[in-house]
Amino acid sequence: MPQPPSEFLTVILPYAGLFCKRVFAHVQLLTLGAVLAPGKRTITALLRIVGLQQEKAFHKYHRVLSHARWSARRASQILLQQLLTSFIGQQPLVIGIDETLERRWGPKIKARGIYRDAVRSSESHFVKCSGLRWVSVMVLTKIPWANRVWALPFLTALAPSERYYADKPRTHKKLTVWARQLLLQVKRWVGERTVIAVGDSSYAVIDLLSSLQGRVSLISRLRLDAALYDPVPVRPAGQRGRHRLKGNRLPTLLAIAADKRTRWESLTVSEWYGGASQALDYCTGTAIWYHSGKKPVTIR
Repeated sequence: MPQPPSEFLTVILPYAGLFCKRVFAHVQLLTLGAVLAPGKRTITALLRIVGLQQEKAFHKYHRVLSHARWSARRASQILLQQLLTSFIGQQPLVIGIDETLERRWGPKIKARGIYRDAVRSSESHFVKCSGLRWVSVMVLTKIPWANRVWALPFLTALAPSERYYADKPRTHKKLTVWARQLLLQVKRWVGERTVIAVGDSSYAVIDLLSSLQGRVSLISRLRLDAALYDPVPVRPAGQRGRHRLKGNRLPTLLAIAADKRTRWESLTVSEWYGGASQALDYCTGTAIWYHSGKKPVTIR
Protein backbone atom coordinates (compact mmCIF):
# COMPACT_ATOMS: atom_id res chain seq x y z
CA MET A 1 0.00 0.00 0.00
CA PRO A 2 1.44 3.44 -0.91
CA GLN A 3 2.65 5.61 1.95
CA PRO A 4 1.53 9.28 1.82
CA PRO A 5 4.24 11.93 2.32
CA SER A 6 4.73 13.46 5.75
CA GLU A 7 3.44 16.88 4.60
CA PHE A 8 0.16 15.26 3.62
CA LEU A 9 -0.12 13.37 6.90
CA THR A 10 0.23 16.62 8.85
CA VAL A 11 -2.95 17.87 7.19
CA ILE A 12 -4.98 14.66 7.28
CA LEU A 13 -4.18 13.33 10.77
CA PRO A 14 -6.63 15.66 12.62
CA TYR A 15 -9.43 13.69 10.92
CA ALA A 16 -8.27 10.34 12.31
CA GLY A 17 -10.71 10.51 15.22
CA LEU A 18 -13.68 10.40 12.83
CA PHE A 19 -12.89 6.88 11.57
CA CYS A 20 -11.78 3.55 12.87
CA LYS A 21 -8.15 2.63 12.17
CA ARG A 22 -8.91 0.37 9.20
CA VAL A 23 -11.25 2.83 7.49
CA PHE A 24 -8.86 5.75 8.05
CA ALA A 25 -6.14 3.92 6.08
CA HIS A 26 -8.53 3.85 3.10
CA VAL A 27 -9.52 7.49 3.68
CA GLN A 28 -5.89 8.61 3.42
CA LEU A 29 -5.48 7.01 0.00
CA LEU A 30 -8.79 8.31 -1.31
CA THR A 31 -7.98 11.84 -0.16
CA LEU A 32 -4.53 11.66 -1.71
CA GLY A 33 -6.05 10.39 -4.94
CA ALA A 34 -8.61 13.20 -4.95
CA VAL A 35 -5.77 15.74 -4.84
CA LEU A 36 -3.81 14.08 -7.65
CA ALA A 37 -6.52 12.76 -9.99
CA PRO A 38 -7.36 14.83 -13.08
CA GLY A 39 -10.90 14.91 -14.44
CA LYS A 40 -13.74 13.20 -12.59
CA ARG A 41 -12.85 12.05 -9.08
CA THR A 42 -14.50 8.64 -9.07
CA ILE A 43 -13.30 5.88 -6.76
CA THR A 44 -11.82 4.09 -9.77
CA ALA A 45 -9.90 7.19 -10.84
CA LEU A 46 -8.59 7.75 -7.30
CA LEU A 47 -7.32 4.18 -6.99
CA ARG A 48 -5.71 4.34 -10.41
CA ILE A 49 -3.79 7.55 -9.69
CA VAL A 50 -2.27 6.09 -6.48
CA GLY A 51 -1.23 2.87 -8.24
CA LEU A 52 -3.98 0.55 -6.99
CA GLN A 53 -5.64 -0.15 -10.34
CA GLN A 54 -5.09 -3.90 -9.76
CA GLU A 55 -6.60 -3.85 -6.25
CA LYS A 56 -8.99 -6.81 -5.98
CA ALA A 57 -10.83 -5.63 -2.85
CA PHE A 58 -11.75 -2.29 -4.40
CA HIS A 59 -15.19 -2.48 -2.81
CA LYS A 60 -13.62 -1.56 0.57
CA TYR A 61 -12.92 1.93 -0.75
CA HIS A 62 -16.48 2.34 -2.01
CA ARG A 63 -17.76 1.45 1.44
CA VAL A 64 -15.97 4.45 2.97
CA LEU A 65 -18.72 6.57 1.39
CA SER A 66 -21.63 4.11 1.41
CA HIS A 67 -21.33 2.06 4.62
CA ALA A 68 -18.76 3.53 7.03
CA ARG A 69 -20.17 5.68 9.83
CA TRP A 70 -18.52 9.07 10.25
CA SER A 71 -19.67 12.66 10.74
CA ALA A 72 -19.31 14.93 7.73
CA ARG A 73 -20.34 17.91 9.89
CA ARG A 74 -17.53 17.21 12.33
CA ALA A 75 -15.11 16.96 9.37
CA SER A 76 -16.35 20.37 8.18
CA GLN A 77 -15.60 21.86 11.60
CA ILE A 78 -12.06 20.49 11.55
CA LEU A 79 -11.54 21.81 8.03
CA LEU A 80 -12.77 25.26 9.05
CA GLN A 81 -10.33 25.37 11.97
CA GLN A 82 -7.49 24.47 9.60
CA LEU A 83 -8.50 27.24 7.19
CA LEU A 84 -8.67 29.75 10.05
CA THR A 85 -5.20 28.79 11.24
CA SER A 86 -3.66 28.86 7.76
CA PHE A 87 -5.28 31.95 6.22
CA ILE A 88 -7.34 34.04 8.67
CA GLY A 89 -5.53 34.18 12.00
CA GLN A 90 -7.36 36.47 14.45
CA GLN A 91 -9.12 38.54 11.78
CA PRO A 92 -12.91 38.53 11.26
CA LEU A 93 -14.18 35.56 9.29
CA VAL A 94 -15.63 36.48 5.89
CA ILE A 95 -17.63 33.68 4.28
CA GLY A 96 -19.63 33.32 1.11
CA ILE A 97 -22.84 31.36 0.74
CA ASP A 98 -24.30 30.23 -2.57
CA GLU A 99 -25.98 27.31 -4.30
CA THR A 100 -24.20 25.05 -6.73
CA LEU A 101 -25.71 22.49 -9.08
CA GLU A 102 -24.20 19.04 -9.39
CA ARG A 103 -25.32 17.74 -12.78
CA ARG A 104 -26.56 14.18 -12.25
CA TRP A 105 -28.96 11.84 -14.03
CA GLY A 106 -30.44 8.46 -13.20
CA PRO A 107 -33.52 6.99 -11.49
CA LYS A 108 -31.59 5.95 -8.34
CA ILE A 109 -30.59 9.52 -7.48
CA LYS A 110 -33.59 10.24 -5.27
CA ALA A 111 -32.99 13.91 -4.46
CA ARG A 112 -32.44 14.85 -8.10
CA GLY A 113 -34.47 17.77 -9.44
CA ILE A 114 -34.75 20.16 -12.36
CA TYR A 115 -33.17 23.55 -11.67
CA ARG A 116 -32.10 26.66 -13.50
CA ASP A 117 -28.52 26.36 -14.75
CA ALA A 118 -26.95 29.64 -13.67
CA VAL A 119 -23.78 29.03 -15.71
CA ARG A 120 -25.57 28.53 -19.04
CA SER A 121 -28.52 30.87 -18.46
CA SER A 122 -28.73 34.61 -18.97
CA GLU A 123 -31.35 37.33 -18.56
CA SER A 124 -32.88 36.47 -21.93
CA HIS A 125 -32.05 32.75 -22.13
CA PHE A 126 -33.30 30.19 -19.59
CA VAL A 127 -31.58 26.78 -19.37
CA LYS A 128 -32.75 23.95 -17.11
CA CYS A 129 -30.58 21.10 -15.88
CA SER A 130 -31.08 17.86 -13.96
CA GLY A 131 -29.00 17.39 -10.83
CA LEU A 132 -28.52 17.89 -7.12
CA ARG A 133 -28.67 21.34 -5.55
CA TRP A 134 -26.16 22.04 -2.78
CA VAL A 135 -25.91 25.08 -0.54
CA SER A 136 -22.22 25.74 0.02
CA VAL A 137 -20.45 27.89 2.63
CA MET A 138 -16.95 29.08 1.72
CA VAL A 139 -14.13 30.96 3.42
CA LEU A 140 -13.31 34.07 1.38
CA THR A 141 -9.62 34.86 1.72
CA LYS A 142 -6.80 36.26 -0.34
CA ILE A 143 -4.31 33.57 -1.34
CA PRO A 144 -0.79 35.08 -1.24
CA TRP A 145 0.65 33.27 -4.25
CA ALA A 146 -2.54 33.76 -6.34
CA ASN A 147 -2.89 37.51 -5.58
CA ARG A 148 -6.67 37.27 -5.53
CA VAL A 149 -9.53 36.25 -3.25
CA TRP A 150 -10.45 32.58 -3.36
CA ALA A 151 -13.59 30.86 -2.11
CA LEU A 152 -12.60 27.75 -0.11
CA PRO A 153 -15.65 25.51 0.57
CA PHE A 154 -15.80 23.77 3.93
CA LEU A 155 -19.51 23.07 4.57
CA THR A 156 -22.30 21.97 2.20
CA ALA A 157 -25.90 20.86 2.61
CA LEU A 158 -28.16 19.11 0.09
CA ALA A 159 -31.25 21.25 -0.58
CA PRO A 160 -33.80 19.21 -2.60
CA SER A 161 -36.68 20.87 -4.39
CA GLU A 162 -40.22 21.14 -3.02
CA ARG A 163 -41.37 18.41 -5.43
CA TYR A 164 -38.99 15.93 -3.77
CA TYR A 165 -40.89 16.24 -0.45
CA ALA A 166 -44.36 15.93 -2.02
CA ASP A 167 -44.86 12.29 -0.91
CA LYS A 168 -42.66 12.35 2.20
CA PRO A 169 -43.49 13.05 5.86
CA ARG A 170 -40.80 15.73 6.15
CA THR A 171 -41.70 19.22 5.02
CA HIS A 172 -39.76 21.17 2.44
CA LYS A 173 -37.15 23.64 3.68
CA LYS A 174 -36.49 26.82 1.71
CA LEU A 175 -33.01 27.96 0.77
CA THR A 176 -33.19 30.70 3.36
CA VAL A 177 -33.90 28.13 6.09
CA TRP A 178 -30.87 26.12 5.03
CA ALA A 179 -28.83 29.34 4.98
CA ARG A 180 -29.92 30.21 8.52
CA GLN A 181 -28.94 26.79 9.85
CA LEU A 182 -25.57 26.79 8.08
CA LEU A 183 -24.58 30.32 9.06
CA LEU A 184 -25.58 29.88 12.69
CA GLN A 185 -23.67 26.58 12.78
CA VAL A 186 -20.55 28.40 11.60
CA LYS A 187 -21.08 31.06 14.27
CA ARG A 188 -21.30 28.38 16.98
CA TRP A 189 -18.05 26.86 15.74
CA VAL A 190 -16.04 30.11 15.83
CA GLY A 191 -17.43 31.47 19.10
CA GLU A 192 -16.83 35.20 19.68
CA ARG A 193 -15.10 35.78 16.34
CA THR A 194 -16.88 38.26 14.05
CA VAL A 195 -18.60 36.50 11.13
CA ILE A 196 -19.48 38.36 7.92
CA ALA A 197 -21.46 36.45 5.27
CA VAL A 198 -21.75 37.48 1.61
CA GLY A 199 -24.60 36.20 -0.58
CA ASP A 200 -26.61 37.16 -3.65
CA SER A 201 -30.11 38.64 -3.71
CA SER A 202 -31.67 35.24 -2.91
CA TYR A 203 -30.61 35.75 0.72
CA ALA A 204 -31.94 39.31 1.10
CA VAL A 205 -34.97 38.00 2.99
CA ILE A 206 -36.30 39.75 6.08
CA ASP A 207 -36.86 36.51 8.05
CA LEU A 208 -33.27 35.39 7.44
CA LEU A 209 -31.79 38.77 8.37
CA SER A 210 -33.90 38.88 11.53
CA SER A 211 -32.66 35.47 12.69
CA LEU A 212 -29.02 36.44 12.08
CA GLN A 213 -29.02 39.88 13.72
CA GLY A 214 -26.49 40.22 16.51
CA ARG A 215 -24.70 37.03 15.47
CA VAL A 216 -23.84 37.11 11.74
CA SER A 217 -23.59 40.18 9.50
CA LEU A 218 -25.03 39.43 6.06
CA ILE A 219 -24.08 41.47 2.98
CA SER A 220 -26.51 41.03 0.11
CA ARG A 221 -28.26 42.94 -2.67
CA LEU A 222 -31.51 44.40 -1.39
CA ARG A 223 -34.49 44.82 -3.69
CA LEU A 224 -34.85 48.44 -4.85
CA ASP A 225 -38.50 48.77 -3.77
CA ALA A 226 -38.00 47.52 -0.19
CA ALA A 227 -40.05 49.37 2.45
CA LEU A 228 -37.52 51.33 4.54
CA TYR A 229 -38.29 53.42 7.63
CA ASP A 230 -36.57 55.69 10.14
CA PRO A 231 -35.55 54.21 13.49
CA VAL A 232 -38.22 54.16 16.18
CA PRO A 233 -38.43 57.60 17.87
CA VAL A 234 -37.96 57.97 21.60
CA ARG A 235 -41.18 57.10 23.42
CA PRO A 236 -42.55 60.02 25.44
CA ALA A 237 -42.79 59.44 29.16
CA GLY A 238 -46.21 58.27 30.22
CA GLN A 239 -47.41 57.38 26.73
CA ARG A 240 -49.75 54.41 26.73
CA GLY A 241 -50.34 51.74 24.10
CA ARG A 242 -48.09 49.27 22.37
CA HIS A 243 -44.61 50.25 21.27
CA ARG A 244 -43.99 51.37 17.71
CA LEU A 245 -42.04 49.06 15.41
CA LYS A 246 -40.79 51.67 12.94
CA GLY A 247 -40.45 55.40 12.33
CA ASN A 248 -41.47 57.47 9.34
CA ARG A 249 -41.39 55.99 5.84
CA LEU A 250 -38.21 56.64 3.83
CA PRO A 251 -37.88 56.85 0.04
CA THR A 252 -37.12 53.58 -1.73
CA LEU A 253 -33.60 52.86 -2.94
CA LEU A 254 -34.81 53.39 -6.50
CA ALA A 255 -36.08 56.85 -5.60
CA ILE A 256 -32.84 57.72 -3.78
CA ALA A 257 -30.78 56.70 -6.81
CA ALA A 258 -32.89 58.88 -9.12
CA ASP A 259 -33.01 61.90 -6.77
CA LYS A 260 -30.66 64.66 -7.92
CA ARG A 261 -30.24 65.83 -4.31
CA THR A 262 -28.60 62.55 -3.27
CA ARG A 263 -25.00 63.11 -2.19
CA TRP A 264 -22.70 60.52 -3.69
CA GLU A 265 -19.20 59.64 -2.56
CA SER A 266 -16.46 58.17 -4.75
CA LEU A 267 -14.58 54.95 -4.15
CA THR A 268 -12.02 53.02 -6.18
CA VAL A 269 -12.05 49.22 -5.87
CA SER A 270 -8.54 47.98 -6.65
CA GLU A 271 -9.47 44.29 -7.10
CA TRP A 272 -12.38 44.26 -9.55
CA TYR A 273 -13.16 41.50 -12.06
CA GLY A 274 -10.07 40.62 -14.09
CA GLY A 275 -7.76 42.33 -11.59
CA ALA A 276 -8.54 45.84 -12.88
CA SER A 277 -9.50 48.89 -10.82
CA GLN A 278 -13.08 50.17 -10.87
CA ALA A 279 -14.39 53.59 -9.81
CA LEU A 280 -17.73 53.54 -7.97
CA ASP A 281 -20.14 56.12 -6.58
CA TYR A 282 -22.06 55.23 -3.43
CA CYS A 283 -24.25 56.63 -0.69
CA THR A 284 -24.95 54.93 2.61
CA GLY A 285 -27.20 55.14 5.64
CA THR A 286 -29.14 53.10 8.17
CA ALA A 287 -32.82 52.24 8.17
CA ILE A 288 -35.47 49.84 9.43
CA TRP A 289 -36.65 47.27 6.88
CA TYR A 290 -40.23 46.36 7.74
CA HIS A 291 -42.87 44.12 6.23
CA SER A 292 -46.34 43.53 7.63
CA GLY A 293 -46.37 40.52 9.94
CA LYS A 294 -42.58 40.30 10.07
CA LYS A 295 -40.10 41.33 12.72
CA PRO A 296 -38.39 44.62 11.69
CA VAL A 297 -34.71 44.48 10.82
CA THR A 298 -32.08 47.19 11.17
CA ILE A 299 -29.92 47.45 8.04
CA ARG A 300 -27.29 49.68 6.47
